Amino acid sequence: MAHERIPLRLVPDPRPDEPAARDVGVLGAVEVLPGLVRSALLERTGVVRERAQARFDAGSADPGVVDEALREAAAVFAGHAPLGVGVAAAGVVDPAAGRIVEVNDAPALRGYPVAERLTELAGAPVQVEHRARVQVLGDRWFGAGRGRRSFASVATGEVLGVGILYDGQVLAPVGGRSGAHMTVTASGDVCTCGRRGCWKTVATTRWLRDRAAELGMDPRGVSPGTLLASADPAARELVVRYAENLVLGLATVQQLFACGLFVLHGEALDGGEPFRELVETLLRADELGGGEAPTVVLGEPADTGTLLGAAGLVLSGR
Repeated sequence: MAHERIPLRLVPDPRPDEPAARDVGVLGAVEVLPGLVRSALLERTGVVRERAQARFDAGSADPGVVDEALREAAAVFAGHAPLGVGVAAAGVVDPAAGRIVEVNDAPALRGYPVAERLTELAGAPVQVEHRARVQVLGDRWFGAGRGRRSFASVATGEVLGVGILYDGQVLAPVGGRSGAHMTVTASGDVCTCGRRGCWKTVATTRWLRDRAAELGMDPRGVSPGTLLASADPAARELVVRYAENLVLGLATVQQLFACGLFVLHGEALDGGEPFRELVETLLRADELGGGEAPTVVLGEPADTGTLLGAAGLVLSGR
């Protein structure tokens, strides 16, 4: 478990009329992924005081492995009284019940009562939301989405999804998902959900590494950045295909909601400015016109962006 202090961006100071039952200047944040739990204790200004992470066996069906990882990661809250703890969870979540309903890649998370467990461990109220929707809150409070009424926050890598702020409200309907399982190709591969042609099957790290192996490349460490840096024309062609697949989903979001701004998080950050420009060019070529032309920007570093969003979940709940 590692701890570190990282300066981040600022948000307004607490209002003087806020209740003092808890330390209103301290927020808790937790991210739950297949095989990994990240946590952080943040000041309300957005500065990370302390953070930790713990791993568990993603292939296990025993919720006890998640209990242990959560207990280890929640050690950052010991001795503190945070205003609240926000949880960013992969898969399907039930915010009202504080549960993770289903994560196809981690059976131990099926029906997991993460809010109940964390309330016991942190001694603070807990709010739970889907990772992509939480991430859009991080961008709204701390990042590129500040001051905007509508934009989209995009999670890339092993976990794929889009969170949308539309006319000042985060779109979070009951039963709504992140878009990873919307069908983008009717004759595509079978997804982990059992359906065929989901966006997830063509625009994640797994797809990128599988295609790299088919081309005779070493799939270990393959990313948009390594492919763009390669002198092999096949590597450049592969990263363009990956960007095109990513845009399959983003173009649909733009056509439906005219978000205008798309903030990239996760694996896409490894590609830097060249990958950002590639995605933006492809997205603009696909849009139908009318409204704000889509712009793509890079978000916070992959290991802090979602934790900021979880802290934003607490602030938004206030």
